[in-house]
This record gives sequence, C-alpha cells and structure tokens, in this order.
Amino acid sequence: MSTTSSQVSHLDATAQAELVSSGEVGPEELVEGAIERAEAVNPELNAIIHPLYEEAREAAAGELPEGPFRGVPFLLKDLGASLAGQPYHAGNRLLKEIGMRHPVDTALALRFKSAGLITIGKTNTPEWGILPTAEPDAYGPTRNPWDTTRGPGGSSGGSGAAVAAGIVPIAHANDGGGSIRIPASVNGLVGLKPSRARVSEAPLVGDSMSGLVCEFVLAKSIRDIGTMLDWVSGPEPGDPYGTPLPERPYAEEVGRDPGKLRIALLTDPLTGDTPAPAVVEAAEAAAAQMEAVGHEIVRPEMPSAFDEVDLFETFIDRWASGQAQTAELIGAIAGRELTPEDVEPLTWALIERGRKVTGAAYLAAVSQHQLLTRMIAGMYQGFGFDLILTPTLGDIPQPLGTFDDSGPDPMVAIEEARKFAAFTGLFNATGQPAISLPLAESTEGLPIGIQLVAPIWREDVLVRIAAQLEQAYPWADRRPRVFADGE
Repeated sequence: MSTTSSQVSHLDATAQAELVSSGEVGPEELVEGAIERAEAVNPELNAIIHPLYEEAREAAAGELPEGPFRGVPFLLKDLGASLAGQPYHAGNRLLKEIGMRHPVDTALALRFKSAGLITIGKTNTPEWGILPTAEPDAYGPTRNPWDTTRGPGGSSGGSGAAVAAGIVPIAHANDGGGSIRIPASVNGLVGLKPSRARVSEAPLVGDSMSGLVCEFVLAKSIRDIGTMLDWVSGPEPGDPYGTPLPERPYAEEVGRDPGKLRIALLTDPLTGDTPAPAVVEAAEAAAAQMEAVGHEIVRPEMPSAFDEVDLFETFIDRWASGQAQTAELIGAIAGRELTPEDVEPLTWALIERGRKVTGAAYLAAVSQHQLLTRMIAGMYQGFGFDLILTPTLGDIPQPLGTFDDSGPDPMVAIEEARKFAAFTGLFNATGQPAISLPLAESTEGLPIGIQLVAPIWREDVLVRIAAQLEQAYPWADRRPRVFADGE
C-alpha cells in the first residue's frame, strides 16, 4: 500500500476513513496496521487486554456498513458498551475466572459498528470503573505512554493509552466521575462527556446511578468528536428520558464561528481540595489563549449557598449504591453471593457502604445534586456567561500506585481520587456536557487538560470553541515517548 502503517498512526479517524473511501487503503490494510502497532507497543503499555485480532481481520475482509468511519480500527473499553459474545470482565478477577462474555449487543456498540468501525480489541479498566487510573488486580496496570512510570488515567485508561500511542485513532470510553476527561487530560487527547442521556445505554441499562454515567469516546481531533456524536446520539426505545435534538449536526459546528463568548474561569473546586500550582497555571494560560482569540474571561465569586452542599459525600452515597447494585448483578451471574475475596479492597468497602445507604438517603443525595444543578444553571444566567473553564484535573499525571487500596483503610484511595478528579465529578452530578482539551503541558513535558463546561444540552458550543482552539493552538503533532510510528 502507498500509505505506511507508521504514517497512518499519525492520522485521526476521519483521515483514515478518507483513505478507505478514496481507495488508497483498504480496511484490511488499516486493521493489519493497527494490529502491528498494537503488537509493537502494547507489551509495554498493557492497554489492550482482550485482543480480537482474528475477528477484526474477518470483519475487514467482509461487507462493512457505509458509515462515516468505514474501515477504521477501533477499541472498546472492557466496561459498558459491548457486542454479544465478547469478553466482559470489567477489571474484576471473578468475571475473568468464570470467562464472562457479554450476553447481548448494546445499542452503542451496534452504532459504533454501523459507523463502519472495526473493533480490534478491548481495553483495560480499573475494577468496575471505580478509580481514576487503570491498575486492576485482574490484569495489572496500564502505563502512560508519555511516562510509563505514571498511570493512564481512568477509568478509560486503556483506551486513552492506546489512542495516545497511535494504535487506533479513536476508542470507546465512558464517564461516571471523569472517566472520559481524566484519561484525555493525562494522555493529551480530546475527551467529551456528553449531556446526560445524549447517548443511550440500552438495552440493559436505563440510567446508571440515576444518570451519573455517560458513554462516548476518546479521540485525537474535534472533527472526529463531532462526527461521532452525530452518529451515536439519540434515544432508544424504552429509555427513561432523552435530550433535545441539536439545531444542526455537530459535525457542521466544526469551523463555525463561536462568536465572542463570556467564559468563567474557576480554579477552586467545590470539593474544597487545593489543586496543584501547575494545573492552575495551565488554566490561567488557557484563559489567556481564549482571550487572544476574542473571548471574554470573567472570574466570578462562587455564591455562599454552594457551601451548603457536600458534593463528595452525596456523590459517594450514589456511587457506593451503584457498586452494591453491581455486586448483586455479578453475584447473580456467578450463581452465589460475592465475598471480599472476589473483589479488590476498595470495591468491597464501597459495596459495604452502599448496602448501608437507605433509599431515603439515596434519594436525598440525588435531590442535593438536582439542587446543585439548578444553582449552577442559575450562575450561567445570573452572571451572564456561556462556559465554565477549569483545569480538568487537580494535578499532573500521577505515578502508578498513587491510588493503592491495600492499606488498612481502602477508602484512602477514594480520598486520593477525590483530590485528583476534583473538577470533573461535579458535572456528572449536574448532567452538563464537558470537554477536556490538550492545551497545556507540565514542566516535565506531561499533558495537562483544560476543561470547558457548557449549559445542559449545549455540546454545539463546546464543539465550536474546541475547533477554534484546535486551529489556533494545534496539538496534532505532539507525540508521547511510546508511540507506534515504527521509528
């Protein structure tokens, strides 16, 4: 073929699909190149834990849907969207031991397939997606391609590392407290958490943990984000609720003038944690970049009413309840009740806490978050701003082992996670769309993401300004140390 695998590894999904549509490269060649790249770098990174190479080769040689990403290699996270018969272990050793395979096609996996994407494997995740890293006991740690002594973020860490390392241009991810935006930040990628219910979790899930979790992808470019969001958005029959249709396709927002936006810079998270100076400085620098392209930056004082909401404790009540529910489901699959030996220490601690959360306490936590949502929405109106700007994370990429739960109190790992993900979980609680953009780096040369948050259902605003920033401050040529370019 005229385009080598090493050249393809630099391209986004749209560009790879254009090679196929033009006839310059066939789907078989794209898939074979992705497999070669995976075999070259995955032993060092441990991003792909379930290779599906033969299935991918068979799919590439057959009839493919005429979707926007026809023939492009892809990875599914081993949690959330899946096709029937694929391995599904969710970072859990019990599911690994019993050889669990997903029972049905999820709606999102079918939409990925109908887009023409070819799944070459499934990626690593922390147990049940709990932590902002990917270091499960069941499969070992995924390593960050920028610095292999550091974690890849999580919970979509395997997907983040694989895209950053050039194995595939785009990969499935999901986000219940930052799990799309966190790996986007630490791997130098674009990560959009859509509005609540924008992407269906059908058929097995209505709304995970009352809507905390959203499904989507990690990508290299904004145009891939826009095109993919068009393709996978929209309700499925029986969904508990949906979202309004956008004014126009998201792909058409790429390159559209966002106008002069009023953007609120916030560098103090509602968790009360103190972010590292490096990420605050990065957010300040990003604010200056946005001013330079014509936007107005404001620095509002957070109303004192926010002090009355304990975001962390109410979030953990919802999150722990979700883990208790998952324990019941996996117990049903295994045919017995789970024991502490079946899961990691933190997972068991959350299960126990979740079992103690009463129905009244759970509903109270949801109610608190709904109140918080109205307060945030009121800030947009009252202060007259269009977007919120924050650091994506509370610190730079963390060393492997930072979120260790093997000590006497496993919940210490959650405390560390709270500090690291101090800016992301709020917007799972409020349901707003939020995007992490790779606009900054640390003095060590590590990626630092910048988060932009729009009002509910306004992904169009995020796509417009993100595309503007991508053009003004391009990131496409940045490469981590571990990159599958054949050099």
